[in-house]
Amino acid sequence: MQYHIYVLSLCSFSCRSVICADNRFRFSWSFAVAYLCSNTNLLVFVAEDKGSSLEAFAAETHDPSLCWKDIEWLRSITSLPILIKGVLTAEDAIKAMEIGVAGIVVSNHGARQLDYSPASITVLEQVVRAVGGKIPVLIDGGVRRGTDIFKALALGAQAVLIGRPILYGLAAKGEYGVQRVIEMLKAELELTMALSGCPTLKDITRSHVRTEQDRLNCRL
Repeated sequence: MQYHIYVLSLCSFSCRSVICADNRFRFSWSFAVAYLCSNTNLLVFVAEDKGSSLEAFAAETHDPSLCWKDIEWLRSITSLPILIKGVLTAEDAIKAMEIGVAGIVVSNHGARQLDYSPASITVLEQVVRAVGGKIPVLIDGGVRRGTDIFKALALGAQAVLIGRPILYGLAAKGEYGVQRVIEMLKAELELTMALSGCPTLKDITRSHVRTEQDRLNCRL
C-alpha cells in the first residue's frame, strides 16, 4: 500500500510550503490535507491513495458528541466573549441567544460540510430578525466585492468576515497583497455607498437591496 506524506510549514503560508515527501508533487482526487498544530511547527498528515483524505481528516478532527451544553461549559471557564459560527436558521439563532453567546456568525463554512446548504447571504435576514438586535450578527462566506459588503450590511449584518480574498492576496503579493485586497474592498464599498446615496454606514438600509423573496412577493 502506497502513502503520500505532505508537510505544511508554519513559517510560510504559500504553495511552496507544501512538500511531497517522495519528491513527486502531485494532487490526486484524494490529495492529502495538512493542518497546523499548536504544539509543534510541523504536522504531517498521512493519507492512503484510496478514499478521500479530506473526509478522513474531518472524521478525525470533528467530535460528533458536541452539543449546546458544551457552549455553556465554555462560558463557565472564560470571561471572554463567545461568538458561535455556522448558524443558518432562526431556530439556531434563538437557541444561541438562550445559552448566552455574545454574537452570531452566519456561515455555511464555505459550503464544504453539506451539499446544497444555503448561501449565507440568503439566510442572513431571517437570523437578524430572530435576534432582534439583542446581540451582533456577522456574516461569513461569499464576500468578494465591496457590493457584497453593502448587501450584507443592508440585510442587517454588523460586520462581514473575509477569507479567501485575503488568502489570494497573500499568495500573490504577500503582505502587500493583503493590504491591496482590503483597500480594493474599501474603495468598492465607498463607491457603492456614494452611488446609493449613503454618506455613512448607518444610512445603508433594507430598502437599498432586493432579494429573491422580494421579487416573488411583487409577482404575487
